[in-house]
Amino acid sequence: MVKRSIFVTLLFLCLLIPRAAAAGPALLIDAVTGKVLYAENADDQWHPASLTKIMTAYLAFEALSSGKLKMDDKIVCSVLAHREPPSKIGLPIGAKISVQLGLKALIIKSANDVAIMFAEAISGTHDAFVKKMNATARRLGMSRTHFDNPNGLPSKRQITTARDLAILSQAILRDFPQYAELWNTKSFKIGRRRLRSYNGLLKTFEGADGMKTGFICDSGYNIVATATRDGHKLLAVVLGAVSLNSRRNRAATLLEHGFRTYDWKLFFNTENISTMPIDRTARGPISIRKIVRNRVCGYRGFKRKRRRRNAKVVARTKARNARLRRARKAKLKKTGLRKVGQKNSKKSKPAKKPTVTVKAAKPKKS
Repeated sequence: MVKRSIFVTLLFLCLLIPRAAAAGPALLIDAVTGKVLYAENADDQWHPASLTKIMTAYLAFEALSSGKLKMDDKIVCSVLAHREPPSKIGLPIGAKISVQLGLKALIIKSANDVAIMFAEAISGTHDAFVKKMNATARRLGMSRTHFDNPNGLPSKRQITTARDLAILSQAILRDFPQYAELWNTKSFKIGRRRLRSYNGLLKTFEGADGMKTGFICDSGYNIVATATRDGHKLLAVVLGAVSLNSRRNRAATLLEHGFRTYDWKLFFNTENISTMPIDRTARGPISIRKIVRNRVCGYRGFKRKRRRRNAKVVARTKARNARLRRARKAKLKKTGLRKVGQKNSKKSKPAKKPTVTVKAAKPKKS
């Protein structure tokens, strides 16, 4: 009887495991202990997109801790930074912003130009900073990651895995807890503009408190998300979602699954993110550009949906007009009138105007 109840419990918990709509990797861990709560293709290599900026922020925090940078120091927009495509804050060449404001632009707005500004401020040149990124990745144990730029813009050599991103995110939460508020901020103001975070979970998921999103056509929609409930902090990594909604929903499902099964997972599962064996059948990076639902990537589904919606509106309008015409004809047939509101079926002849004869005046005799 006991075995049967255990089997039923296991079957029920298996049904709770979130299944992805897309084939992208996913990982859920305890952000403090590193205990693995769910893993799916966690060692498949993927393009990180703007999740790269988590490493850029990590190195910026290191520079602040070592004294190389201070919050009120200024970082400069170079020619290289100015040329970076959006997302960006769009500073002119030679413009300066404080490190404090730059961190907000880097993490909340995901500004590509500010990532270059930090790279040059910390290491002097873009290439020197990229070398520092890869050295730090090796030190943290990100064994299947290689960085080619500090902002995550498209590059075939810019690759990572869900496991490596979880290791990096766990390290930044552990080593720099004083900057946790930056990952949880929904918006900030720069000049007269208010710039908002792309992390929709901060508004929709109970307990959500960070971290970062990313998107390029080849990778799809990526996210590293954290949430805290009842003293437990979980960290989810979702890569390769085909739309904004699917990214948000899959991350929310992973986190909800983790909170509901947390105690059971700790009892039965002993795997840790650092001790979990690497999958020898893990794939290399692939492109999912053809299925990503974004006009920039060539998706035409929005136009087809709009045409179908317009066709339905036209059809409904025609049907309504046809019903009105039938109702009018039926009413006319019933009353025997050609026009609604007409009293007589025959046309009334206009009344004749009375003729007035005017006699010419007789000429007076002189």
